[in-house]
Amino acid sequence: MLPCGVGMAQRARDLAHCASTHPHARTRMNEHALIALAGIGLLGVACQWLAWRAKLPAILFLLIAGILAGPVTGWLNPDRLFGDLLFPLVSLAVAVILFEGSLTLKLDEIRGLERVVRNLVSFGMLISGTISAAAAHWLFGFDWPLAALFGAMMTVTGPTVIVPMLRTVRPNAAVAKALRWEGIVIDPLGALLAVLVFEFIISSQAGDALGHAALVFALILGTGIALGVATGHLLGLLLRNYLIPEYLHNVVTLGLVFAVFAGANAVASESGLLAVTVMGMWLTNMKRVPVEAILDFKESLSMFFISGLFIILAARLHPGEMALMGWGALGVLAVMQLIARPLKVALATVGSTLSWRERVLLGWIGPRGIIAAAISALFALRLQEHGYAEAKLLVPLTFLVIIGTVVLQSLTARPLARLLGVAEPEPRGVLIVGANPVARAIGRALFKQGFPVILADSSWEHVSAARMDGLSTYHGNPVSEHADRRLDLVGIGHLFGLSPQRDLNVLAARYYRREFGDRGVFTLTASLEDDQRESKHGVAAEFHGRPLFGKGVSYRKLAERLRQGAEIRATTLSEQFDYAAWCAANAERAIALFAIDPRGKLRIFTADAEIKPGVGAVLLALVSPEAKPPAA
Repeated sequence: MLPCGVGMAQRARDLAHCASTHPHARTRMNEHALIALAGIGLLGVACQWLAWRAKLPAILFLLIAGILAGPVTGWLNPDRLFGDLLFPLVSLAVAVILFEGSLTLKLDEIRGLERVVRNLVSFGMLISGTISAAAAHWLFGFDWPLAALFGAMMTVTGPTVIVPMLRTVRPNAAVAKALRWEGIVIDPLGALLAVLVFEFIISSQAGDALGHAALVFALILGTGIALGVATGHLLGLLLRNYLIPEYLHNVVTLGLVFAVFAGANAVASESGLLAVTVMGMWLTNMKRVPVEAILDFKESLSMFFISGLFIILAARLHPGEMALMGWGALGVLAVMQLIARPLKVALATVGSTLSWRERVLLGWIGPRGIIAAAISALFALRLQEHGYAEAKLLVPLTFLVIIGTVVLQSLTARPLARLLGVAEPEPRGVLIVGANPVARAIGRALFKQGFPVILADSSWEHVSAARMDGLSTYHGNPVSEHADRRLDLVGIGHLFGLSPQRDLNVLAARYYRREFGDRGVFTLTASLEDDQRESKHGVAAEFHGRPLFGKGVSYRKLAERLRQGAEIRATTLSEQFDYAAWCAANAERAIALFAIDPRGKLRIFTADAEIKPGVGAVLLALVSPEAKPPAA
């Protein structure tokens, strides 16, 4: 999709020739390449971890890391490191990212928002592109052909920036779905629009620009849709009929993504992105096709690719080119953020069910990402070869927009969502598997402390009793398809497997691990009496959640203590009566369950981690009644 320029290719050939004639130089170059690749991977992981700790989108840290590694320190030079392979590798990585994103686009999830998404990726895209082009012409000084190309490139948002931002901003379901669908669908369409404008510019020199652009459009659209549908359907049939062993699902899928992307581009240049997007959408919406394992694998792969791509492309910036940016570039950014995006959303959502608050947030969030960076680098090289000297400013202006939109929206979108009242609450709540007496007692104790609680059980008797206690419930199997569609997990961040059916607890832990993460899934352990048969008849420990309340604290033990009159009590720790004093006072008659720190964070006692609550913490424990003294 994205070939590199003549100058870069020549430098790579010079280096290769030098290395071939000097063995020691070749060894040093190989060592440097190995260190650079490892460094990119470590930087990406570190940026993702920092983003998690700081609760900011990772792209912000990735861009900073790339700029520091490239133009600031000179440690990373992607053109020299990858040579002719740079843009093909970028292209394949972008294809995987778009395919993974399209696997999340289930048609039944967007009911009610179909028209909004259609408007955003059709005439809405043209509105924002036209305004961006006008700003680039009048404020930055691009001539109209170059300004039109810039406007076309700026229509894309993309899952590389939208999905990480959604994790941090946490808008409500309607806004999140609209943004995710728009970002994934508009990437290939925006790239297609940019290709059409580019072909129009080049062919206008030959005198048949309009006819050539129309032919290119038809060829790209037809090729992308045909190959995407055919390959997606073929893969779906193979998976549905068990013609591919499970251990090959991910490998076969990845190979087909690469093949479809490359094959589509060979038939019609730049149609590969559309083909892999259509392939993923078709596959995930086929009936009875297991895509969960594929999605898990592609999600991890996409995160790794996103991290590396942003670092690599940011490292290609040149300080001299960035220095040429002036107030006009900032004006372009301001127009895109304050006029183009809000106007696009305002017109695209007319007559929709979205509230004005949701529309305001939707009109604020529209960061640019990998596709804009990649195609700007491609077209800048090609246009310079055709005599457009100003094209060298396409890349720095594009990165200014990327950095500006990412930084501005990363810092403001979450506070704006909270101010507008369209942000999901922090995931403090608990989904409890079971509504039995043990589950109800724990649910009541957490609910009294202000934590949202949902009890899920197939027993109507248990569910009725939980409702009488004022607790939220779900009547049904928590791992059913119905629960997947209807169970509202807004504000829920933990799973407790408290059912006496241990297999159900384990199944729920596996099912919800992707939703809550390994640290948010907990199940009760086996009783001490069951330990001896656990290795033969029990489920392997790796499939359990974290062990609730300590080793040997089983459902049987908790239920027996409740029958004997034990109750869950809340104790506020102080300097005079700290955790050590509480342990000494309660000894064997209490089982510590939870500690709520002064900031309101729930900490759970488990067998795999030691908790020592401090002063001001509220300790919840199941306390048995004191034994009565023997009669005289």
